[in-house]
Amino acid sequence: MRIAIRRGGDGDARAAADLWLASRKAALAAIPAPVHEDDDVRGWFGSHVVGECELWLAEDDAARLVGILVLDDEWVDQLYVDPELTGRGIGSRLLAVAKRERPRGLRLWTFASNTGAQRFYERHGFVAVRRTDGRDNEEGAPDILYEYAGDEVI
Repeated sequence: MRIAIRRGGDGDARAAADLWLASRKAALAAIPAPVHEDDDVRGWFGSHVVGECELWLAEDDAARLVGILVLDDEWVDQLYVDPELTGRGIGSRLLAVAKRERPRGLRLWTFASNTGAQRFYERHGFVAVRRTDGRDNEEGAPDILYEYAGDEVI
């Protein structure tokens, strides 16, 4: 399968939100359920994600959305792949875009229960720098702050 990655825009917000929702719901064994209603998530993608962040999309040969990346300054705010297509390098390709776009480094949070995500990020050079009990996230679930030092020589 060929994957093309491009910047997302206003017209991509709903499809990106739907992929986020499907991915989160498919991962309920590893992460907490979303705390917002589906339509609220779609609204957040349409207003905040598209308007204030960078939305990147991974699409297959048929231009079907298979992964999303949301960058907010140095933060990997969201990285999700179609749950039927995990393990095929799509997340790695999106993370490579994040590293290219933020050569000075990246930060992200992942749930402590999401050991698969932890292995993925550690494999890509991220280091766990802080653990919390979850009192500061909406889900109230323990989480881990990861950092990637970047490749840019200053």
